[in-house]
Amino acid sequence: MLCIHAAALYNDCLPIEANPHGQGYNTAIPFRKPTMPPGISLALSAARLTPQAGYIFAAVFAILLIASLIGQWLRRKHGVANATIANLNARIYAWWLMTFVLLAAFWFGKIGAVILFFLISFAALREFMTLIYRRRSDYYSMAACFYILLPGQYYLVWSEWYGLFALLIPMYAFLLLPIIASMNGQTAHFLERAAKTQWMAMVCIFCLSHVPALLFLEIDGFNKENNILLLIFLIGVVQASDVLQYIWGKLIGGAKIMPSLSPSKTVSGTVGGIASATVLAVLMAPITPFNPWQAGAMGLIICLMGFFGGLVMSAIKRDYGVKDWGNMIQGHGGMLDRVDSVCFAAPVFFHIVRYYWS
Repeated sequence: MLCIHAAALYNDCLPIEANPHGQGYNTAIPFRKPTMPPGISLALSAARLTPQAGYIFAAVFAILLIASLIGQWLRRKHGVANATIANLNARIYAWWLMTFVLLAAFWFGKIGAVILFFLISFAALREFMTLIYRRRSDYYSMAACFYILLPGQYYLVWSEWYGLFALLIPMYAFLLLPIIASMNGQTAHFLERAAKTQWMAMVCIFCLSHVPALLFLEIDGFNKENNILLLIFLIGVVQASDVLQYIWGKLIGGAKIMPSLSPSKTVSGTVGGIASATVLAVLMAPITPFNPWQAGAMGLIICLMGFFGGLVMSAIKRDYGVKDWGNMIQGHGGMLDRVDSVCFAAPVFFHIVRYYWS
């Protein structure tokens, strides 16, 4: 009897087609294939790019290839010692690396974008803290930014909890950080210290977190899976504006637009760069929920916000007597030097899209 029972159990565990006894035993239990853990399955299912995003990255790589060839030709023509050419080639090399990082992150969709901008916020926070941190009494406020606000804000992005995402830092952290700072009893420059910490949290965490937050917007007539294209539109137009301002400024030169804040920015470079990036925004309209006029208006707005963001962040650097926020990215300075324009453009872009299109 025991042998017969064991045989029956064996037959029940076989797939229906493989049961050698036909209908003599219960064949209702199907054969189950082994499954991957849900986290791995989710990551692999998200590991893809929309065709439009693939075309854009292909175009960017083609432009970088052409720029690299021009840079090497200029290097051979003018020599290795030419500082301007060396800086240009360093910037091109850095853009290769940054484009590969963006491609790898966007390949994994939401999880890749959230992790990437979490790390960018961490690097920006570290650079900001390194520049303004002067007193040991501010340690616990800084720790709250790194260990509470930073992971908390990006958890809210991941969980798509918009209500708390919009309030955690502007309201709760605004109240919490001065309370923490007051606990040590140090009153010297208290308002200044509290304001610096709050400003650091707003710029490095809150503003930057609006980039991956674009992924949880529900936009009328626009597939949510294509929201990654909004990130590409925002980052592409703002960063193109920065690059084109640099190129137009070098080609034309002319009067400085605000030499006390940013000695390298010229009027011709600023106007030419913003105008060119606005045209790029119009050309990118087909991948967005915007028509060409709307795309142009959005491009102009985020380019202007990016320009003013660069001026504001430059003013902070000049106040502390430094040229760059750091030296993390060759040819570009620190992380904040590369994303200062995005910090100011991202929240404005996010809320305009959410209000008028969501």
